[in-house]
Amino acid sequence: MPPRRRTAPDAGRAALTRALGSPEPARADLRDATRFLLEELVARAPGRTVEVRVPPFGAVQCVAGPRHTRGTPPNVIETDALTWLRLATGALDWSEAVGRGAVLASGERADLSAYLPLA
Repeated sequence: MPPRRRTAPDAGRAALTRALGSPEPARADLRDATRFLLEELVARAPGRTVEVRVPPFGAVQCVAGPRHTRGTPPNVIETDALTWLRLATGALDWSEAVGRGAVLASGERADLSAYLPLA
């Protein structure tokens, strides 16, 4: 069964277009676009091995493999909303973002390069 989406795809794509097209994206557009792309990641890479955090807008678990059940997951990725949008759309390369510290990735499986870009 596919994961349930909280963000309508059309609304998410529209928010993404507005957020990336603006020098000062509206908070609501950042929120909706971030959640839309996190949901897309879960749909394409289902699982519970890696936790992706984009505070304050969302966090998801994805990628098939060993599942964690309590405490801090062993594989965590964290970034800000605009960096996430750029990564997910291919405007920013994974290794470049990690290299410059825009993405914090800990754990041996904390690598989304095989799943990006999403849109």
